[in-house]
Amino acid sequence: MSTAPQLTVLIPFFNEAGNIHPVIDEVHSALAGIDFEIVCVNDCSADATGAELAEARARHPETVTVLTHVQRRGKSAALFTGLKSARGQWVQLLDGDGQNDPADTARLWQEIIAPGAPPRLGIIAGKRNSRNDSGFKWVQSRIANGVRRFVLQDDAKDTGCGWKLIRASAFRDLPFFASMHRFLPALIKRAGWEVREELVNDRPRLAGQSKYGFLGRLGAGIFDLIGMFWLIRRGGYGIAAEWNDPRANG
Repeated sequence: MSTAPQLTVLIPFFNEAGNIHPVIDEVHSALAGIDFEIVCVNDCSADATGAELAEARARHPETVTVLTHVQRRGKSAALFTGLKSARGQWVQLLDGDGQNDPADTARLWQEIIAPGAPPRLGIIAGKRNSRNDSGFKWVQSRIANGVRRFVLQDDAKDTGCGWKLIRASAFRDLPFFASMHRFLPALIKRAGWEVREELVNDRPRLAGQSKYGFLGRLGAGIFDLIGMFWLIRRGGYGIAAEWNDPRANG
């Protein structure tokens, strides 16, 4: 890969054996015609994820990069590890379980990015048009999203959706902390970029089990929301007129 691609597809994996080949093969099929690369981050998986990623890398040496954490660090850390190797102007986040549909990436790329995205657009956040969760999880998510939106005013109704297309320069503006992936629209908005939400498909996971339980998600969510509220109240970034930065015109 001698020249930088337009798009980096960034996929974190943790114990997703059985999902790697279907997810990566589907990305290649759906994004045919778009100049892209795939950056996979293995967050210290204990199953066959590493071996399957090595196979995928051997099968697609021109497009697939694999990075492996030496210690388990979580999804946010995996995203930032991948971001360090991302060469695209835009970064597409997909979950490693196959629930996100790369066909949405192709569709919204042609509708929004290819014609020339608005200069201040920082993120296109997916909003699931259907949920493949239990009724209890659906109610839990609705309440959590409503509380978060009221507190942070982040212009997003479904931050739990893993599908997010982010301007790479906006992504690199963000501070890192554990679980920051849950607040990407709020962080992007705080940095002076615009947030846009689009309906995307939601599918059952291909294989394996969800890594998130109710009590763990609830406890972490409360403390993270308090921290985010504090951060938002501390103000945003300074923009210099000399930078020719689109945020200066907002």
